[in-house]
Amino acid sequence: MLLNHNILFYRLLWCITVLGFFLSCTSKKENPKPLPNILILVADDAGWEDFGCYGNPYIKTPNVDYLAQNGLKTTNTHLTIAQCSPSRISILTGKYPHATNAEDLHMPMPDSLDILPKFLKTKGYYSGILKKIHLGDHGKNQFDWHHEDLNAFKDFLNVSATNPFFMWVGFTDPHRPYKENSIQDPQSITQVVVPPYLVDDENTRKDLANYYNYIRRMDAQIGIYLEELRSRKLLDNTLIIFLSDNGAPFPRAKGTVYDAGTKTPFILSWPSKIQPGTQTHELLSIIDLAPTLLDIVEIPQSKQFQGKPIVGLFSKDPIQGRTHVFSERNWHDSDEHIRSVRTTRYKLIKNAYTKLPLGTASDIGSSLSFKSLLEAKEKNSLTNAQSRLFEIPRSEYEFYDIDNDPYEINNLINDPDAQHIVTKLKTELHKWIDYSNDFSSQTRRRPDNINRFTGEVISKTRLPGWIQDSIPNE
Repeated sequence: MLLNHNILFYRLLWCITVLGFFLSCTSKKENPKPLPNILILVADDAGWEDFGCYGNPYIKTPNVDYLAQNGLKTTNTHLTIAQCSPSRISILTGKYPHATNAEDLHMPMPDSLDILPKFLKTKGYYSGILKKIHLGDHGKNQFDWHHEDLNAFKDFLNVSATNPFFMWVGFTDPHRPYKENSIQDPQSITQVVVPPYLVDDENTRKDLANYYNYIRRMDAQIGIYLEELRSRKLLDNTLIIFLSDNGAPFPRAKGTVYDAGTKTPFILSWPSKIQPGTQTHELLSIIDLAPTLLDIVEIPQSKQFQGKPIVGLFSKDPIQGRTHVFSERNWHDSDEHIRSVRTTRYKLIKNAYTKLPLGTASDIGSSLSFKSLLEAKEKNSLTNAQSRLFEIPRSEYEFYDIDNDPYEINNLINDPDAQHIVTKLKTELHKWIDYSNDFSSQTRRRPDNINRFTGEVISKTRLPGWIQDSIPNE
């Protein structure tokens, strides 16, 4: 009898051991690696070169530089548009601006579109948006939490609790207007970089120095966020992405499809995943950011996306860039229909309203740097680079060799040696126009709110909808 009891005891012990083993295996499957937090920091009107880590010798941006040093810095990333609200909507929807039906400045996002926080919610993400929204009510309401105070980041982290979080910070810096003497230790006007398409005088330098001041203020705020994440031990598993919505708020930059308008700083820091000091020169497009983020958290790709996940961005595989990236310009205080295609070396631009000078945003039109250009124009002292802003008529097509002409000053569209490349790029541009279901330049037109020649505001209101075939733009 004692023997039977012993047998029963050992059999029971064996069952418990086997059960424990299976429970252990099941437990491992039910506790996958935690999802990363995602923090996207969006500068408002920051030029891609205007940071220490991108080679500006004067501006001090220690916190953006820290992200670059401890993560991945890209050097050839492009936006789909150089206009604020259409750019933000494009990034969050993964669609080209004209395909969102919100391609003009201040147009709200249509109710038919979903944005990143809605997709991420299916994986348990808690989402928030700080400061500048610029998406319309439908876009704003897809976030769980929103606040206008940049210092409310702590509050967001408190309410997100144990959920993985997605936070979009919409800075208003370095957008105009600038208040002088509002920054401690202001930038010296001798320590700025004046691009060749601006007049190098005291007023332009003062304008650039104020712009630098506001970039530095934004950088300091980023430092506060980094310290908060560090103190909560969240930094290692937080993917931090820094970019700008468009280029610097200066003539021939913001609101154009030149690199000064569409090229963006694009830095990704994720200590547990990205090797510090990584860099890529691959040609990238921000249209691919939303698909890439869904890919890393294993959410199925949305049918609305016109981009695709960037291969190798978060793995040991080589990063695979694009052969072509595409950008556009639509209504922004003045009506435009401009489209561009860029390779690693060349850019082709197609202009619709060729009998008018390039439209300039109203905040730039009232700037010190624009006034310096007007004064030089009156004195007939503009250089070739500076005069391009006032060119009439504009060429229907512009073609640039960016390796040899990084500021896109010398239009080579009629160069016989360039025609084989021009032909190829025209083909690629029109293929993209068809693929992305672009509209023609004769539709969705609006009257200008500014005088293109003087930069002066002529109307503070705009018609609520598009006017078909009725605006005398040429």
